Amino acid sequence: EEQLVESGGGLVQPGGSLRLSCGASGFTFRAYDMAWVRRAPGKGLEWVSAISMDGGNPYYADSVKGRSTISRDNAKNTLYLQMNNLKTEDTAVYYCATLRDLLQVVSGPPDASRGFWGQGTQVTVSS
Repeated sequence: EEQLVESGGGLVQPGGSLRLSCGASGFTFRAYDMAWVRRAPGKGLEWVSAISMDGGNPYYADSVKGRSTISRDNAKNTLYLQMNNLKTEDTAVYYCATLRDLLQVVSGPPDASRGFWGQGTQVTVSS
């Protein structure tokens, strides 16, 4: 069974940092482009960042560009998102998801019915 498990969320003060992780199992992780998606309170799903299967071609939403770094370790079947200088507007549930291809992140909003998704990890930025 395909599974993605996010971890690393929590409560952090504005300006702080978090590193999210996403462990994959049950499928060939290295064969998939991957993405981070978030859902803020009362809002829809939003692409945050994406990365190609070989770890190149990173994509960042304007809202996190310059503050976040996506990476992956295919030997460990793990996806990461380092987030720095966190803002209150970064408060959301963060999900990792497989992509059909990287064009998916510029072709429309995330669709939880497509690909494999994790259960999410809560990030709360508050003083």
